[in-house]
Amino acid sequence: MERYQKVEKPIPEQPISENEIRVTAQGLIRNYITYATSLFQDKQEKEIILKAMGQAISKAVAIAEIIKKRIHGLHQNISTSSTTITDAYEPIEEGLNPLEMKRQVSLISITLSTVELNKDSPGYQAPVVKQQQP
Repeated sequence: MERYQKVEKPIPEQPISENEIRVTAQGLIRNYITYATSLFQDKQEKEIILKAMGQAISKAVAIAEIIKKRIHGLHQNISTSSTTITDAYEPIEEGLNPLEMKRQVSLISITLSTVELNKDSPGYQAPVVKQQQP
């Protein structure tokens, strides 16, 4: 692969709704939590959706758990899937053909909602019951 350089292929832009948060491996957890909390409290959103892929999945799960501890009564639904990403490489030397390599990447979508979600969904989690002090 030292004879090739990676080429950035333009990805078609998909519109992101205001209540959707795309978690990346580089983003800071506290920024995601602050934004999600502001959506629930300031903008009165009924639900938010955290989306992540690959290495950012564990960060999205951590963010969801922290938000659930800070904002009580949130219903949660998780769905997982995978997608194929194609990486393109151009040759540095003459006489070589361009390469494309495909790889499978896992995706997660975590919906946090103040209203009840579909309880029959396999990824559904009921709100955490706040324990009362004696």
